Amino acid sequence: MPIQRILIIDDSPVERHLLTGKGYAISITSDGAQGIEAARREQPDLILMDVVMPDLNGFQATRTLNRDPATRHIPVILCTTKNEETDKIWGMRQGAQDYVTKPVDVALPDPGPR
Repeated sequence: MPIQRILIIDDSPVERHLLTGKGYAISITSDGAQGIEAARREQPDLILMDVVMPDLNGFQATRTLNRDPATRHIPVILCTTKNEETDKIWGMRQGAQDYVTKPVDVALPDPGPR
């Protein structure tokens, strides 16, 4: 299934610009609790999740999404400045599909015609 709709959960406005203007339908929230609500409501194809956020951090939000039958099918990629191997292991144990460190320089496929 091609990825069309991406939910970005990140409290940093500098990092949120990564996918804007690339042809994807982007939704943005700035904390984990809002992100969980948006994921349930919008059912995106992919979630890019920061780890270091106030209140509910990305590890906690990923674990919550992974345990919820309404959202567990949505892949979560943790995208963070935390680059220790233990952070990556912990993130994957919370249900993340992948773990990448910032700054991210990714060549993304064209999502195709809308």
